Amino acid sequence: MKMIDTRLIRFAATLLVLLLSFSCEDFLDKPPQGNLTQAAFPKTATDALLATNAVYNTLRDPNFNSGLFPILDIMSDDANKGSNPDDQAATIGPFDRFQHIKTEGTILRWWNTLYKAVRRANLVIEKVPLISMDENLRNRYVGEARFLRAFFYFDLVRAWGGVPKVTGVEPVVLPRSSTDEIYELIISDLEYAISVLPEKSAYPPADLGRATKGAARALLAKVYLFRGNFTQAASYALEVINSGEYGLEPVFADANSVNGEHGIESVFEVASFGAEGLENGGNQYGNVQGVRGTPNRGWGFNRPTKNLRDDFEPGDPRLDATVIFLGETLDGVFIQGDGATPDVTTDSHGQEEIECYNQKVWTPGNTVPPSFGHNRRFIRYADVLLIAAEALNEINNPGQALLYLNQVRARARQGNPTILPDITETNKEALRNIILHERRVELALEGHRFWDLIRTNKAATVLGPLGFVPGKHELLPIPQTEIDLTQGALSQNPGWEN
Repeated sequence: MKMIDTRLIRFAATLLVLLLSFSCEDFLDKPPQGNLTQAAFPKTATDALLATNAVYNTLRDPNFNSGLFPILDIMSDDANKGSNPDDQAATIGPFDRFQHIKTEGTILRWWNTLYKAVRRANLVIEKVPLISMDENLRNRYVGEARFLRAFFYFDLVRAWGGVPKVTGVEPVVLPRSSTDEIYELIISDLEYAISVLPEKSAYPPADLGRATKGAARALLAKVYLFRGNFTQAASYALEVINSGEYGLEPVFADANSVNGEHGIESVFEVASFGAEGLENGGNQYGNVQGVRGTPNRGWGFNRPTKNLRDDFEPGDPRLDATVIFLGETLDGVFIQGDGATPDVTTDSHGQEEIECYNQKVWTPGNTVPPSFGHNRRFIRYADVLLIAAEALNEINNPGQALLYLNQVRARARQGNPTILPDITETNKEALRNIILHERRVELALEGHRFWDLIRTNKAATVLGPLGFVPGKHELLPIPQTEIDLTQGALSQNPGWEN
């Protein structure tokens, strides 16, 4: 099911060789020097495919994943830093306590990688329409690039608020656009993508993983949810639901495992090979969180908290499918753990912490390379169902909201009628909290929880005891390096000026 990547890697590698002399890690870099210029590429239909595939390849860049480390989960109540106590204690440890600073390298790497991705998307959007080729294919490539640009900007705007709006390929120094302006660009890109992209079922097996009409609708539903436009969020989520293109995996664990790759629940995911290095098709996202020690599957970051583990209802099978505990056996591999990591300790907030790991990134094997083969699911159908449930409840349709909420719970119970009973609550506020809880246990450790708490205005209450400061920690600091490079054209976020 990873066939798309055989072509994607080969094409993207070729493109990157062509572009290395003039591509920039950061849109603020100096203009390129040398003989090869952007005017020479892309020129042909083959070039158009190369350029489009290069945009996708950014999704596997280690720093695309919030600067390599899963800081969004670590800043939430779902996870601690993890690994052994000393590993990255001075750099990633502060995110656990909301003591991170504006000169921290993880934030800068994420910012730079997102703008590199935006620039690659802009190349396709700007240049591919000028190529003489099949019109439908040309429109599809542009639609894919505009979906991806919206995807990248959605991360940027949630992480930093108003950011520079870069829509061309030439390096420029720009001030920050407003949050509204960035969202207008995202919505426009996604509306265009919906108009030209095919449904998932229309792609041949070799192209699974490309952006689809359903993925664009699902992302737009999420965008409107973040904007508080619940009518539009419900509308686009219901279009995905009613398309008949998606469903829930019968077994919850398969929603993120190798068994469910590009399966019925996958709305948008990035495929990867079990080989170390981006150039070999690997994605370090799973490796960074993999079991540390015996077996040696990775670095062991993003450790599930006791708070998260305790929030699962009694008997919920999702707990065992979310957390790897020491002493269990997965795919014939015994999980012994890391000798340098205490089995039981106290975390930075005085809470009990045990050595355990994120099972959602597990891939079969007992060596490091297979851990690079996890396909990260960016959008799952369960997420779409919960978006629909939340939005419908907010527009005073609790009956329909319960329908979609209970579909998620029914799959989770996996035929056991004694656990996870259907929800019948119709009071708006009570149901709102129930849906947020369901999002937590269903989507745990997938990078959703922190932003869910921000957008629902619950971060101060939930994360305050962990160090969260209202009026500051809703956003990350603009990397100080970027502010310095622009000689102050970029302004800092509130609370981060000193």
